[in-house]
Amino acid sequence: METITWNDFEKVELRAGTILEVADFPEARKPAYKLTVDFGPLGIKQSSAQITRHYTKEELPGRQILGVVNFPKKQIANFMSEFLVTGLADENGDIVLTAIDKPVPNGSKLI
Repeated sequence: METITWNDFEKVELRAGTILEVADFPEARKPAYKLTVDFGPLGIKQSSAQITRHYTKEELPGRQILGVVNFPKKQIANFMSEFLVTGLADENGDIVLTAIDKPVPNGSKLI
């Protein structure tokens, strides 16, 4: 494991956002959803997330997630991802979302 400095960590903008919309993403190589997320003062951003094993489209709107919002945009198939959804792999490699257990303002930075 590589050691980083506090300054390195401070460069990563991990922010809270609320999922507004979820759409299928059939063009993705691996099963994924397209997410539209409200990051408060940072605006509304879109990303894809390979979270179809543990989550249905219907249960995700309104849920707060943690995203990295200062990566460059990345094209995934015909879609431009504007942030990275954070999660952890379970024993099968399927992604479980990083949880925020109490509501916080959208755009709040992980500190």
